[in-house]
Amino acid sequence: MEEDPPASFRLEAFRDYLTFDRGVSERTVQAYRGDLIRIARFLAGTRGRHDPSEVDHQDLRAYLFHLKDLGRAPTTIRRVLSSVRTYYTFLLEEGLVESDPSERLESPRTWRRLPTVLSVGEAEALVEAVSPASPVYWRDRAILELLYATGIRVSELVQLRLGAVEMEERLVTVKGKGSRQRTVPFGEPAARCLGRYLSEVRPGLDRGTSEGAVFLNQRGTAFSRMSVWTLVQNAAQRGGIEKRISPHTLRHSFATHLLEGGADLVVVQELLGHADITTTQIYTHLDRSYLQDVHRTFHPRR
Repeated sequence: MEEDPPASFRLEAFRDYLTFDRGVSERTVQAYRGDLIRIARFLAGTRGRHDPSEVDHQDLRAYLFHLKDLGRAPTTIRRVLSSVRTYYTFLLEEGLVESDPSERLESPRTWRRLPTVLSVGEAEALVEAVSPASPVYWRDRAILELLYATGIRVSELVQLRLGAVEMEERLVTVKGKGSRQRTVPFGEPAARCLGRYLSEVRPGLDRGTSEGAVFLNQRGTAFSRMSVWTLVQNAAQRGGIEKRISPHTLRHSFATHLLEGGADLVVVQELLGHADITTTQIYTHLDRSYLQDVHRTFHPRR
Protein backbone atom coordinates (compact mmCIF):
# COMPACT_ATOMS: atom_id res chain seq x y z
CA MET A 1 0.00 0.00 0.00
CA GLU A 2 1.35 3.43 -0.95
CA GLU A 3 2.36 5.66 1.95
CA ASP A 4 1.00 9.18 1.87
CA PRO A 5 3.39 12.14 1.61
CA PRO A 6 3.77 14.45 4.65
CA ALA A 7 0.76 16.49 5.76
CA SER A 8 2.37 19.55 4.17
CA PHE A 9 1.30 18.21 0.76
CA ARG A 10 -2.40 18.64 1.76
CA LEU A 11 -3.59 15.65 -0.29
CA GLU A 12 -6.93 15.33 1.49
CA ALA A 13 -7.70 18.99 0.90
CA PHE A 14 -6.65 18.51 -2.74
CA ARG A 15 -9.09 15.59 -3.01
CA ASP A 16 -11.91 17.85 -1.78
CA TYR A 17 -10.87 20.53 -4.28
CA LEU A 18 -10.96 18.07 -7.18
CA THR A 19 -14.29 16.60 -6.12
CA PHE A 20 -16.26 19.62 -5.01
CA ASP A 21 -14.65 22.57 -6.82
CA ARG A 22 -13.71 20.93 -10.11
CA GLY A 23 -16.27 18.12 -10.13
CA VAL A 24 -13.88 15.51 -11.54
CA SER A 25 -14.66 11.80 -11.39
CA GLU A 26 -13.50 9.57 -8.55
CA ARG A 27 -11.33 7.71 -11.05
CA THR A 28 -9.49 10.92 -11.93
CA VAL A 29 -9.18 11.85 -8.26
CA GLN A 30 -7.48 8.52 -7.55
CA ALA A 31 -5.21 8.88 -10.59
CA TYR A 32 -4.09 12.37 -9.56
CA ARG A 33 -3.56 11.25 -5.97
CA GLY A 34 -1.41 8.33 -7.09
CA ASP A 35 0.63 10.62 -9.31
CA LEU A 36 1.29 13.03 -6.47
CA ILE A 37 2.28 10.27 -4.04
CA ARG A 38 4.87 8.99 -6.51
CA ILE A 39 6.10 12.51 -7.27
CA ALA A 40 6.47 13.29 -3.57
CA ARG A 41 8.47 10.10 -3.00
CA PHE A 42 10.79 10.93 -5.89
CA LEU A 43 11.28 14.54 -4.79
CA ALA A 44 11.99 13.55 -1.19
CA GLY A 45 14.30 10.67 -2.09
CA THR A 46 16.32 12.19 -4.91
CA ARG A 47 15.92 15.97 -4.59
CA GLY A 48 15.53 16.51 -0.84
CA ARG A 49 12.16 18.23 -1.21
CA HIS A 50 9.70 17.62 1.64
CA ASP A 51 7.22 20.42 1.05
CA PRO A 52 5.52 21.53 -2.20
CA SER A 53 6.69 25.12 -1.62
CA GLU A 54 10.31 23.91 -1.93
CA VAL A 55 9.81 22.44 -5.41
CA ASP A 56 11.04 24.29 -8.51
CA HIS A 57 10.62 23.62 -12.22
CA GLN A 58 13.93 21.77 -12.40
CA ASP A 59 12.68 19.28 -9.80
CA LEU A 60 9.54 18.64 -11.83
CA ARG A 61 11.48 18.39 -15.09
CA ALA A 62 13.76 15.81 -13.45
CA TYR A 63 10.73 13.72 -12.53
CA LEU A 64 9.32 13.86 -16.07
CA PHE A 65 12.69 12.73 -17.47
CA HIS A 66 12.67 9.98 -14.84
CA LEU A 67 9.32 8.76 -16.20
CA LYS A 68 10.67 8.89 -19.75
CA ASP A 69 13.70 6.83 -18.68
CA LEU A 70 11.34 4.26 -17.19
CA GLY A 71 9.67 3.93 -20.59
CA ARG A 72 6.35 5.46 -19.57
CA ALA A 73 4.02 6.23 -22.45
CA PRO A 74 3.64 9.87 -23.58
CA THR A 75 -0.03 9.74 -22.58
CA THR A 76 1.00 8.80 -19.03
CA ILE A 77 3.52 11.64 -18.86
CA ARG A 78 0.90 14.10 -20.11
CA ARG A 79 -1.49 12.88 -17.41
CA VAL A 80 1.17 13.37 -14.74
CA LEU A 81 1.85 16.88 -16.01
CA SER A 82 -1.87 17.61 -15.80
CA SER A 83 -1.91 16.29 -12.22
CA VAL A 84 0.97 18.56 -11.23
CA ARG A 85 -0.53 21.65 -12.85
CA THR A 86 -3.92 21.08 -11.24
CA TYR A 87 -2.24 20.47 -7.89
CA TYR A 88 -0.32 23.75 -8.00
CA THR A 89 -3.44 25.61 -9.11
CA PHE A 90 -5.04 24.32 -5.90
CA LEU A 91 -2.03 25.32 -3.78
CA LEU A 92 -2.03 28.82 -5.29
CA GLU A 93 -5.76 29.28 -4.70
CA GLU A 94 -5.32 28.23 -1.08
CA GLY A 95 -2.35 30.60 -0.63
CA LEU A 96 -0.03 27.70 0.26
CA VAL A 97 2.61 28.55 -2.37
CA GLU A 98 3.60 31.81 -4.01
CA SER A 99 4.43 30.51 -7.49
CA ASP A 100 3.70 27.61 -9.82
CA PRO A 101 6.86 25.73 -10.87
CA SER A 102 4.88 23.78 -13.49
CA GLU A 103 4.35 26.96 -15.54
CA ARG A 104 7.89 26.69 -16.93
CA LEU A 105 7.47 23.11 -18.11
CA GLU A 106 7.22 22.95 -21.88
CA SER A 107 4.47 20.94 -23.49
CA PRO A 108 2.77 20.87 -26.88
CA ARG A 109 -0.21 23.20 -27.17
CA THR A 110 -2.35 20.19 -28.02
CA TRP A 111 -1.95 19.04 -24.42
CA ARG A 112 -3.95 21.97 -23.15
CA ARG A 113 -7.54 21.04 -22.37
CA LEU A 114 -10.10 23.78 -22.64
CA PRO A 115 -12.59 23.96 -19.76
CA THR A 116 -16.27 23.16 -20.10
CA VAL A 117 -18.35 26.29 -20.63
CA LEU A 118 -22.10 26.76 -20.53
CA SER A 119 -23.91 28.66 -23.23
CA VAL A 120 -25.77 31.78 -22.09
CA GLY A 121 -29.03 29.81 -22.28
CA GLU A 122 -27.60 26.95 -20.23
CA ALA A 123 -26.25 29.34 -17.60
CA GLU A 124 -29.66 30.99 -17.29
CA ALA A 125 -31.36 27.60 -17.04
CA LEU A 126 -28.95 26.54 -14.31
CA VAL A 127 -29.38 29.57 -12.05
CA GLU A 128 -33.16 29.45 -12.47
CA ALA A 129 -33.45 25.71 -11.77
CA VAL A 130 -33.77 25.88 -7.97
CA SER A 131 -37.03 24.38 -6.74
CA PRO A 132 -39.46 27.20 -5.80
CA ALA A 133 -40.86 24.92 -3.09
CA SER A 134 -37.57 24.87 -1.20
CA PRO A 135 -37.60 26.83 2.09
CA VAL A 136 -34.08 28.04 1.24
CA TYR A 137 -34.95 28.92 -2.35
CA TRP A 138 -33.52 32.44 -2.11
CA ARG A 139 -30.28 31.21 -0.56
CA ASP A 140 -29.69 28.61 -3.25
CA ARG A 141 -30.73 30.96 -6.03
CA ALA A 142 -28.47 33.71 -4.63
CA ILE A 143 -25.49 31.33 -4.56
CA LEU A 144 -25.92 30.32 -8.19
CA GLU A 145 -26.63 33.87 -9.34
CA LEU A 146 -23.59 35.23 -7.52
CA LEU A 147 -21.24 32.55 -8.87
CA TYR A 148 -22.29 33.33 -12.43
CA ALA A 149 -22.53 37.12 -11.93
CA THR A 150 -19.06 37.52 -10.40
CA GLY A 151 -16.98 34.52 -11.49
CA ILE A 152 -15.66 34.13 -7.95
CA ARG A 153 -14.21 30.77 -6.91
CA VAL A 154 -16.32 28.50 -4.72
CA SER A 155 -13.70 28.82 -1.97
CA GLU A 156 -14.14 32.60 -2.11
CA LEU A 157 -17.92 32.28 -1.98
CA VAL A 158 -18.03 30.10 1.15
CA GLN A 159 -15.54 32.43 2.89
CA LEU A 160 -17.59 35.53 2.04
CA ARG A 161 -18.51 37.63 5.07
CA LEU A 162 -21.36 40.11 5.50
CA GLY A 163 -19.02 43.07 5.69
CA ALA A 164 -17.68 42.25 2.24
CA VAL A 165 -21.06 42.74 0.53
CA GLU A 166 -22.17 46.22 -0.56
CA MET A 167 -25.78 45.86 -1.66
CA GLU A 168 -26.32 49.46 -2.75
CA GLU A 169 -23.18 49.49 -4.88
CA ARG A 170 -23.67 45.83 -5.93
CA LEU A 171 -20.10 44.89 -5.06
CA VAL A 172 -18.42 42.02 -3.24
CA THR A 173 -14.87 42.06 -1.93
CA VAL A 174 -13.23 38.64 -1.93
CA LYS A 175 -9.88 37.29 -0.80
CA GLY A 176 -8.29 35.25 -3.58
CA LYS A 177 -4.96 33.56 -4.19
CA GLY A 178 -2.13 34.63 -1.96
CA SER A 179 -4.61 36.59 0.21
CA ARG A 180 -4.96 39.19 -2.57
CA GLN A 181 -8.23 41.10 -2.33
CA ARG A 182 -10.31 42.24 -5.25
CA THR A 183 -13.72 43.85 -5.64
CA VAL A 184 -16.18 42.44 -8.16
CA PRO A 185 -19.54 43.92 -9.23
CA PHE A 186 -22.74 41.95 -9.70
CA GLY A 187 -25.94 42.70 -11.57
CA GLU A 188 -29.60 43.19 -10.72
CA PRO A 189 -30.72 39.51 -10.79
CA ALA A 190 -28.00 38.54 -8.30
CA ALA A 191 -28.75 41.62 -6.18
CA ARG A 192 -32.46 40.79 -6.06
CA CYS A 193 -31.89 37.19 -4.99
CA LEU A 194 -29.15 38.07 -2.53
CA GLY A 195 -31.30 40.81 -1.00
CA ARG A 196 -34.25 38.45 -0.52
CA TYR A 197 -31.97 35.84 1.04
CA LEU A 198 -30.33 38.29 3.46
CA SER A 199 -33.63 39.79 4.59
CA GLU A 200 -35.96 36.76 4.55
CA VAL A 201 -33.94 33.56 4.89
CA ARG A 202 -30.61 34.16 6.56
CA PRO A 203 -32.04 35.53 9.85
CA GLY A 204 -33.87 32.23 10.34
CA LEU A 205 -30.71 30.23 9.73
CA ASP A 206 -28.39 32.26 11.95
CA ARG A 207 -28.05 30.66 15.38
CA GLY A 208 -25.26 32.88 16.60
CA THR A 209 -22.49 30.62 15.31
CA SER A 210 -22.21 31.98 11.77
CA GLU A 211 -19.12 34.15 12.40
CA GLY A 212 -20.56 36.57 9.86
CA ALA A 213 -20.60 34.13 6.95
CA VAL A 214 -22.99 35.24 4.21
CA PHE A 215 -24.23 31.81 3.20
CA LEU A 216 -25.38 29.51 6.00
CA ASN A 217 -26.51 25.90 6.19
CA GLN A 218 -29.37 24.53 8.28
CA ARG A 219 -27.06 24.31 11.31
CA GLY A 220 -26.33 28.02 11.13
CA THR A 221 -22.69 27.63 10.09
CA ALA A 222 -20.95 28.57 6.86
CA PHE A 223 -22.02 26.74 3.69
CA SER A 224 -19.38 24.21 2.60
CA ARG A 225 -17.77 23.66 -0.80
CA MET A 226 -19.37 20.21 -0.90
CA SER A 227 -22.81 21.77 -0.38
CA VAL A 228 -22.20 24.21 -3.25
CA TRP A 229 -21.11 21.32 -5.47
CA THR A 230 -24.29 19.40 -4.59
CA LEU A 231 -26.41 22.47 -5.27
CA VAL A 232 -24.88 22.91 -8.73
CA GLN A 233 -25.35 19.22 -9.56
CA ASN A 234 -29.01 19.29 -8.54
CA ALA A 235 -29.64 22.50 -10.47
CA ALA A 236 -27.98 21.06 -13.57
CA GLN A 237 -30.23 18.02 -13.39
CA ARG A 238 -33.37 20.13 -12.92
CA GLY A 239 -32.27 22.46 -15.71
CA GLY A 240 -31.73 19.61 -18.16
CA ILE A 241 -28.01 20.34 -18.60
CA GLU A 242 -26.20 17.25 -19.84
CA LYS A 243 -22.65 18.61 -19.67
CA ARG A 244 -20.42 17.47 -16.82
CA ILE A 245 -20.14 20.61 -14.73
CA SER A 246 -19.02 21.88 -11.33
CA PRO A 247 -19.13 25.25 -9.52
CA HIS A 248 -15.96 26.17 -11.43
CA THR A 249 -17.90 25.88 -14.69
CA LEU A 250 -19.80 29.04 -13.75
CA ARG A 251 -16.47 30.85 -13.37
CA HIS A 252 -15.37 29.67 -16.82
CA SER A 253 -18.73 30.70 -18.26
CA PHE A 254 -18.57 34.12 -16.61
CA ALA A 255 -15.20 34.86 -18.22
CA THR A 256 -16.12 33.50 -21.63
CA HIS A 257 -19.43 35.36 -21.83
CA LEU A 258 -17.73 38.64 -20.88
CA LEU A 259 -15.18 38.23 -23.66
CA GLU A 260 -17.86 37.23 -26.14
CA GLY A 261 -19.69 40.42 -25.20
CA GLY A 262 -16.64 42.54 -25.99
CA ALA A 263 -14.98 42.92 -22.58
CA ASP A 264 -11.27 43.77 -22.50
CA LEU A 265 -9.00 40.87 -21.53
CA VAL A 266 -7.22 42.96 -18.88
CA VAL A 267 -10.56 43.77 -17.23
CA VAL A 268 -11.53 40.09 -17.18
CA GLN A 269 -8.11 39.30 -15.68
CA GLU A 270 -8.81 41.77 -12.86
CA LEU A 271 -12.30 40.41 -12.22
CA LEU A 272 -11.03 36.82 -12.06
CA GLY A 273 -8.11 37.74 -9.83
CA HIS A 274 -5.48 36.25 -12.15
CA ALA A 275 -1.96 37.45 -11.35
CA ASP A 276 -0.77 36.63 -14.87
CA ILE A 277 -2.77 37.55 -17.97
CA THR A 278 -1.59 34.39 -19.73
CA THR A 279 -3.89 32.47 -17.37
CA THR A 280 -6.83 34.54 -18.57
CA GLN A 281 -5.91 34.10 -22.23
CA ILE A 282 -7.20 30.52 -22.25
CA TYR A 283 -10.69 31.99 -22.54
CA THR A 284 -9.82 33.62 -25.86
CA HIS A 285 -9.68 30.09 -27.31
CA LEU A 286 -13.19 29.22 -26.20
CA ASP A 287 -15.20 31.53 -28.43
CA ARG A 288 -13.85 30.69 -31.87
CA SER A 289 -17.30 29.85 -33.20
CA TYR A 290 -18.55 33.22 -31.93
CA LEU A 291 -15.67 35.01 -33.66
CA GLN A 292 -16.36 33.10 -36.86
CA ASP A 293 -20.02 34.12 -36.71
CA VAL A 294 -19.04 37.78 -36.23
CA HIS A 295 -16.59 37.57 -39.14
CA ARG A 296 -19.17 35.97 -41.44
CA THR A 297 -21.76 38.56 -40.47
CA PHE A 298 -19.75 41.78 -40.66
CA HIS A 299 -16.63 41.35 -42.82
CA PRO A 300 -17.11 42.74 -46.35
CA ARG A 301 -15.32 39.77 -47.92
CA ARG A 302 -16.90 37.05 -45.82
